[in-house]
Amino acid sequence: MVREPSIPRPDWRQQFDELGFHFHSLDGVYWDESACYRFGADEIDRLEAVTEELHHMCFAAVDHVIAAGRFEQLAIPQPFAAYAAASWRAGEPTLFGRFDFSYDGAGEPRLLEYNADTPTSLIEAAIAQWNWQQQLQPDADQFNSLHEKLIERWRGLATALPHTVHFSCVRGSEEDGGNLDYLRDTAMQAGFDARRIDVEDIGWDAAGGAFVDLDGAPIAALVKLYPWEWMIRDAYGEHLLDCGLRVIEPAWKMILSNKGILPILWELFPDHPNLLPAYFEPGRIAGDYVRKPLLSREGANVMIRRKGRIVAEQGSYGAEGHVYQAYAPLARFDRVHAVIGSWIVGERAAGIGMREADGPITSNTSRFVPHYFR
Repeated sequence: MVREPSIPRPDWRQQFDELGFHFHSLDGVYWDESACYRFGADEIDRLEAVTEELHHMCFAAVDHVIAAGRFEQLAIPQPFAAYAAASWRAGEPTLFGRFDFSYDGAGEPRLLEYNADTPTSLIEAAIAQWNWQQQLQPDADQFNSLHEKLIERWRGLATALPHTVHFSCVRGSEEDGGNLDYLRDTAMQAGFDARRIDVEDIGWDAAGGAFVDLDGAPIAALVKLYPWEWMIRDAYGEHLLDCGLRVIEPAWKMILSNKGILPILWELFPDHPNLLPAYFEPGRIAGDYVRKPLLSREGANVMIRRKGRIVAEQGSYGAEGHVYQAYAPLARFDRVHAVIGSWIVGERAAGIGMREADGPITSNTSRFVPHYFR
């Protein structure tokens, strides 16, 4: 794994606009092709194998949480705990997720967290970096079968979902909207009638007992880039319990998208080479550690204590509780810290995306940098 300089294409912005990747310059520099990452095939094989192994370990963790009734520890309130458990027992399907790894090519990839509910940086990983690789590294390869696997997975969900599926995110979020439109495109290529609606425009029809779109049509299935912990606390969240709405990602993903899954995985698989020691209680880790809110997103309210010094991000999370995870440094190249996001689609690893930050905490605007391998 090597970070290499690369010469940006003069027309990359125009190309990405045409591909639907419109937020490429979010907060100044988001997509960054002045550098790239080169992997060896053995490193890619390891990332692929670890991703699929962790995916199945996470399924075991969901089983454990439900059997042991550990929902309160994860700040999942009743009756939504029972709702999530019923979703799992019914076998409601998952579309995708993204594991974030600390890995520099030496040793083992170590799991930092699992973005199991509303993973983004999808169009960047699936389309933008593929466009870059095809033009600048055409004789190389890229760990990226996201597009094909998403379409294949949608086709596999045709018997589990109705033909018409609504796709939703918060109005005005350019990043979420871009990712959502890309997901809609893959669903339409698989034969679905994929309709867009802002979260704010979803209505409740009390007489019909259903959520409805702006035309008053019932929403039977919803693909959302809107966190479960927000949905269940919204004014109409209680109607999720009995309206029969099919949701992607399903309600049992409340368990896996929670940072509390990290200490639970460590309990179930102690000393696993791809996990970091993690606990609900402070003081269990003797050395450097990271404190993470159970429901934090994009690095908000994450605190790193290393060699007696503290680095922290601000945010609005933390009241729900924290977990404490042993510190694992990100791959470091000069002043750049790099995290690997490894995608799972259905049951299969589907590719990686590289995010860079100038500090040790990866946030919403950390740069996306392409990769290739030989």
